[in-house]
Amino acid sequence: MEGLMPLATYCALMSGTPGPNNVMLAASGANFGYRRTLPYLLGINAGVFGLTLVVCLGLGAVFTRYPQVHGVLKIVGALYLVYLSWKLAGARLAATAKVGQPLSFVNGATFQLVNPKSWMKAATLASVFMPAGVHPALGALTVATVGLAVGFPLISVWAMFGVAIGRVLDTPRRVRLFNAAMGLGLLALAISLLL
Repeated sequence: MEGLMPLATYCALMSGTPGPNNVMLAASGANFGYRRTLPYLLGINAGVFGLTLVVCLGLGAVFTRYPQVHGVLKIVGALYLVYLSWKLAGARLAATAKVGQPLSFVNGATFQLVNPKSWMKAATLASVFMPAGVHPALGALTVATVGLAVGFPLISVWAMFGVAIGRVLDTPRRVRLFNAAMGLGLLALAISLLL
C-alpha cells in the first residue's frame, strides 16, 4: 500500500502532461465533441493498460537486452506523429465534425504500440513500481489498474479542454488555425523524440 501513492503520482504526471495522446484528444474534442471522442479515449486507456501489462510481464527485458529495439520504436513513433500532425493540420472546416469521423477505439489502442511516451511510462512502471514479493501477474495487474484509474480522468480533461476550445472555433478560419497549432504541437513532439 505504501507504494501506491508514488505509483499514482507518477501515473498522474505521465497521463496529465502534454503528449501525443493528449494533443490528439484535445483536437478531437474540439472538432467532434466529447461523446464522439470517447471511443478514442477509451482505446487509449485500453492500449496503455495492455501495454503496461505486457511490459511488466517481461517485454521490458527485451529493451534492456536489445536497446536498439527501443531506438527503432522511437523513430517509428516519431514518424507516425509527423503523419498525424500533417493530417491534423490539414483538417479544414468545423463542418467536418458533422460529416467526418473521429479516431476510433482501435486507433487509440493500437497507437500505443508506437507511442514513445506510453512505452516510456510502461517501462518505468515495470522497472520502478512493480511490487516486490507478489506474483508477477498480480503485480502487473495492480500497476496497470492504478495507471488506468488515474489516467482515465486526466486524459478526459484534455478531451473536455478541446470541447471548450471548440466552442470558440465558430469559423472555418479559427478551426484551421487551431488544427494547424495542434498539428505543429505534434510535430514538435515528434522532433523532440528524435533529438
